[in-house]
Amino acid sequence: MENTYTILFVVSESVPFAKTGGLADVAGALPKTLAKRGHNVMVVMPYYASIPRELLASDEAPFSMNVWMGDKEEWCLVHTKKITKNLSYYFIDFQNYFFREGLYHNAAMQDYLDNPKRFAFLSQAAMYLCKTLQKKIDIVHAHDWQTAPALAYLKTWHADCPYLGNAAGVLTIHNIGYQGKYSRESYSYLGFRNEDFRQEIFEDYGGINLLKGGIYFADMVNTVSPTYANETLTPGHSHGLDHFLKQKGDQYIGILNGVDYSEWDPASDKLIPRKYSAKNIAGKKICKEQLQHYFGLYEQDCIPLIGMVSRMASQKGHYLLADSIEAIVNNMQVQFAILGSGDKELEDYFASLNEKYPGLIGVRIGYDNALAHQIEAGSDFFIMPSLYEPCGLNQIYSLRYGTLPIVRATGGLDDTVEQYDESTGEGTGFKFYDATSRAIYDTVGWAVSTWYDRQEHYRQMQAAAMKRSFSWDESAARYEAAYERALEIRRS
Repeated sequence: MENTYTILFVVSESVPFAKTGGLADVAGALPKTLAKRGHNVMVVMPYYASIPRELLASDEAPFSMNVWMGDKEEWCLVHTKKITKNLSYYFIDFQNYFFREGLYHNAAMQDYLDNPKRFAFLSQAAMYLCKTLQKKIDIVHAHDWQTAPALAYLKTWHADCPYLGNAAGVLTIHNIGYQGKYSRESYSYLGFRNEDFRQEIFEDYGGINLLKGGIYFADMVNTVSPTYANETLTPGHSHGLDHFLKQKGDQYIGILNGVDYSEWDPASDKLIPRKYSAKNIAGKKICKEQLQHYFGLYEQDCIPLIGMVSRMASQKGHYLLADSIEAIVNNMQVQFAILGSGDKELEDYFASLNEKYPGLIGVRIGYDNALAHQIEAGSDFFIMPSLYEPCGLNQIYSLRYGTLPIVRATGGLDDTVEQYDESTGEGTGFKFYDATSRAIYDTVGWAVSTWYDRQEHYRQMQAAAMKRSFSWDESAARYEAAYERALEIRRS
């Protein structure tokens, strides 16, 4: 890469500090990779009450900063965490907005009604931070509805700022199903122009749509896989935004997420009971034995084990799996190891399977990072029956762990898993297309029959899967090209 940029990342969550989904993984890995490639990266995110304070240890004292919202002046503290020479995190400490039990909603999963104020404040604070530090920015990179307002502030409030005035805006959509739709009553506090409250920008059936506003003001928009980019240009997958994405033309692209192989590789994974690799896969058998033991499953290597680690939600296809999983274990010799949480109805149903099918189905409600690694390592297959999936990461982890994915062919799942060819043994997994419980049943049956009847094909696919690479370096190069294109558009 000839050009190096100063990049302002504005995000609502990032590992290892705060995480609810894949956005946090991207916000943790992509800035780190860009910094290694020579760019100067500033990541701005909230100072949540839930962030372990030992992660925030810094030699620099926090400083105060004023932020104008509409006609109101707010004051906050900023904590700095320098990660490397080229990578620093800045945490916006405003207790009225960020010292709460959840990031976006309370324990009852109810959205905080002042979310538009909270995250517009974060977006505006990121702009004022650059002014305060006198940092000249080349790229403002916003993510999802939470920080999409940063691009509106960039192009309106700060258009003449010497530090921000020439910066290009890039918006990454991680899941178009979440758009930041709220009532209009917050609009004056957000401080956007009255003329921008119209259908093409922020207005949405009388309310505010923060993601749509970000799309309008962005120089480049991307989502997290090429197939998902194409899907979101259709009414069935865009949640009403296909028209506005089509208007972006070639300024809307798909860039596949990468994977942090320093964390997700069985050859170096410290969280699994036995390391292994494509060259020496013997340790995977030990991982399977211990996973079966943990979940109380029959400890027999000859029975295929299907793993699942996921948020339990309708988007993930879990209602379809719920309609088929009992028929699967009643008619096939197969086991399940499931880790997840989410919809209470789904949690209760899957938890009940522990007692109903002892030795065949093991379920743990919640999230445990070490157990997630152990499921990837100890399973023979990994199931992701998503109705839609912008990118998905677990299927990519599964490939490296030699755990063949069983996925619905949508979004990034379709982009990263190669369909099994029964005539040659080529492929890296099993894909189905219809969003039905029958399709899940049939495809699991196909995978299970391959395990029992075509073991040589299973081993061939496993070896091919473990050689596949989806590194962040490849994705970062595509983001660099998007940044360059955004700057060309900004200058034109």
